[in-house]
Amino acid sequence: MTLTLDDARRIIAAAEARADEIGQPMNIAVVDAGGNLISHVRQDGAWIGSIDISISKAWTSRAFDIETKDLGENAQPGQQFFGIHTTNGGRVAIFAGGVPLSREGAVVGAVGVSGGSGEQDQSVAEAGAAAL
Repeated sequence: MTLTLDDARRIIAAAEARADEIGQPMNIAVVDAGGNLISHVRQDGAWIGSIDISISKAWTSRAFDIETKDLGENAQPGQQFFGIHTTNGGRVAIFAGGVPLSREGAVVGAVGVSGGSGEQDQSVAEAGAAAL
């Protein structure tokens, strides 16, 4: 099972609709099962600094098959994954906005969103994931 470009476009469209609804321009990335970028959108006005962050959130979510907000909670001092963000060349993102994408019970990729608050990023990512 894989994600297609059409799948990625549908996920991004749903995420963009949510971002528009909340009035926050976002960067939205979709990666495949191997963590490879399928598609990325930077909405008008979204921070250029969030381009790489959105891609890293998608990659992290797929690399560990976990929502990045949950990984972040477990990466705080005293928690089991403290320091994980320093691994993989610093590519691991430990804040909200990365959500694995599943099909028939198997993780087939992930969506990553950056450009707003953690709650906003998570909301937009969840909207994108729901489109799959």
